[in-house]
Amino acid sequence: MVKLCVLCSKNRAVLKRPKTGQQICQSCFFYVFETEIHHTIIDTKLFERGERVAIGASGGKDSTVLAHIMKTLNDRYDYGLDLYLLSVDEGITGYRDDSLETVKRNQQQYELPLKIVSYRDLYGWSMDDIVSEVGRKNNCTYCGVFRRQALDRGSVMLGVNHIVTGHNADDIAETVLMNIFRGDIARLGRCTEIVTQGESHIKRSKPFKYTYEKEIVMYAYFKKLDYFSTECIYSPNAYRGHARTFLKDLEAIRPSAIIDIIHSGEAFEIKSDVKMPTQKTCERCGYMSSNELCKACVLLEGLNRGLPQMGIGKESKVRRELAEMKEKDDKPLPKVQHFSEIKRDEDFPQLVQPRDPKEVYTPPPRVPGGILHDARLEKKDINW
Repeated sequence: MVKLCVLCSKNRAVLKRPKTGQQICQSCFFYVFETEIHHTIIDTKLFERGERVAIGASGGKDSTVLAHIMKTLNDRYDYGLDLYLLSVDEGITGYRDDSLETVKRNQQQYELPLKIVSYRDLYGWSMDDIVSEVGRKNNCTYCGVFRRQALDRGSVMLGVNHIVTGHNADDIAETVLMNIFRGDIARLGRCTEIVTQGESHIKRSKPFKYTYEKEIVMYAYFKKLDYFSTECIYSPNAYRGHARTFLKDLEAIRPSAIIDIIHSGEAFEIKSDVKMPTQKTCERCGYMSSNELCKACVLLEGLNRGLPQMGIGKESKVRRELAEMKEKDDKPLPKVQHFSEIKRDEDFPQLVQPRDPKEVYTPPPRVPGGILHDARLEKKDINW
């Protein structure tokens, strides 16, 4: 017996919402998915009319759906935002070079200007170079630190004051778990915030804070969006992967576990007598930091000195290593450009032409689970 959509009671239900368990039709799914994100934006007052907003675009499912949603809601509800795509080229052969071609196609599809910044230009190192030095154990530490600062640097070049990222509910719940496992009180206190802002004066927000990853995959699938579905080739050994596996096991038992963990993270209160790090400005590059040097500058110095493990581990160890380096060698090393010296691009970002699709590896999109009455689907992604 064919089941009707529980919301409109007219059309055939084609999917079961992972978030609520409701069996609904495609049209109602589009409506509730987009409306929930709109309400998140309005209720938290994420944007102000006239803001220049950069969408962090990697070519993956989250950032592609985010670009589509931001463009759609900005037009539908007249947010009055000036939208840009901002991408970071980490320099990962066989992964980022192909996924950036997806971003270039998204630029044409959504008619949004695109700015690409690279690790090579900013730091003098690509991730391929870094992995050849440090191996695959701590490479994600380097990439995460460098990418965060690269996005802020790209925003300064674009003249934007707000970055939106595709971090979804699953990502935030994973981060809560990771901070609990590591006993990281400082990060635990702020990881569930929907808007963060540091000394760089560039806001970061997460419109997908309460949006399940499975539903993002469903939306991309039914909308037939163009995205790159392969994971980073250097990420299989990342610590986050263990938290993700644990979370998926919890979700299989209790689907509300993801939102429950986020609400628990929001409710955490830190005792007043707990000493928290004081936010400062990096003496070398001008970026926000809780120490004299920011993490990016410490990691970069380790790479340039041939000591790639410097900066990995406890802060006390890092400070000791830096002090020893200063005593032994005063030879000047390459430094990243100071934030105050970054100049805004005078020219509007030019259209970046993608390569011929025949020359680019583009994996097939994921087919999510939870789709009803579709026996013609031969292959489903078991991760969903």
